[in-house]
Amino acid sequence: MTADARPQPTERSRYRHFSAIPTRWADNDAYGHVNNVVYYAWFDTAVNQHLIEAGVLDVVASPVIGLVVETRCNYFSSIAFPDTVHAGLRVVHLGGASVRYEIGLFREDAPLASAVGEFVHVYVDRATQRPVAIPETVRNLLSTLR
Repeated sequence: MTADARPQPTERSRYRHFSAIPTRWADNDAYGHVNNVVYYAWFDTAVNQHLIEAGVLDVVASPVIGLVVETRCNYFSSIAFPDTVHAGLRVVHLGGASVRYEIGLFREDAPLASAVGEFVHVYVDRATQRPVAIPETVRNLLSTLR
């Protein structure tokens, strides 16, 4: 990989929706910053919180649910307790049964993301766990994040 191909932090303006997520004392590791595994929990929180708040996901009763099949993260700068993280959300690909989100994690009011991740949901029938088309209500919401 050449130096030009290295991932770069993204700007806030790239994202369509934001959620504020407070850090916790327990999020910090022995090195004094948030441990890398916590970032993945923030991705999950940002995506699912938006779906729930928009009324398109009932985690107990929805007959069609999104299962995570892929995640990744590029880290650029540290976040530490007691920072508040602002998770920016956008859709980078919307398929028939899957969606790829990009999540930018911003420390407080920073203009550039401290980390940028991708998170892929494949929609399945809750009972059979087989892929199905993304429900129209979900698709309509996801389209606003493009």
